[in-house]
Amino acid sequence: MKISIIIPILNEAATIGKLLSHLVNSTNSKDTIKEIIIADGGSVDDSRKAIQSFAKTQTTPIHIILSKKGRAIQMNSGASEASGEIFYFLHADSFPPKGYDNDILREIQKGNEAGCFRMKFDSNHWWLRFLGWLTQFKNKRCRGGDQSQFITASLFKQIDGYDEAYLVYEDNDLVDRLFAINKFVIIPKYVITSARRYREVGVWRLQYHFLNIHMRRWMGATSKDLYRYYKEKVVS
Repeated sequence: MKISIIIPILNEAATIGKLLSHLVNSTNSKDTIKEIIIADGGSVDDSRKAIQSFAKTQTTPIHIILSKKGRAIQMNSGASEASGEIFYFLHADSFPPKGYDNDILREIQKGNEAGCFRMKFDSNHWWLRFLGWLTQFKNKRCRGGDQSQFITASLFKQIDGYDEAYLVYEDNDLVDRLFAINKFVIIPKYVITSARRYREVGVWRLQYHFLNIHMRRWMGATSKDLYRYYKEKVVS
């Protein structure tokens, strides 16, 4: 079995080359990665140029596909083009641990068809360290897309992939559905993810809005309601 890595991006020229280099150099075996698929939601910077420049130096196939904007849409678009038996969805600012490929394959061989890694932010802020500490627990409320997500292609198709109605909360929605059928495991190694959004918005302000989004979803808010709130309170 081989892994297709799927990365949704939008204007990631500053980081995408570093991530691709990390992915290639952090595998235990070059034969485990079938391909890396970058699903670009309409970048207007030099993201595609950086990807193409890096891809020319590699033996691992690296493909760019153009997609409509929206992380769920982009990840589904990447999955539709993937040929590996395992999909590994990764944010452009999250860096998996050394040997991540063997860690994922080992879980698949044990019969665990989906899961994630634990996560740490690249920040010493005590609250962000606390959030990283919480990711060790097998609770769906301690999950997030920054932890990355692996899933067999067959299970991904069985559950109809990401729900494209969600423009935010798409990762949590997928995890909720996997927990509901008891198909989730947490690998006890750490993805290191950027705290850039917390630095941009402010730790307490952003955390307040994220908690508000989770509460609104729990109380029955629609995907459109969540996105409207996110656009109004976070992005603006």
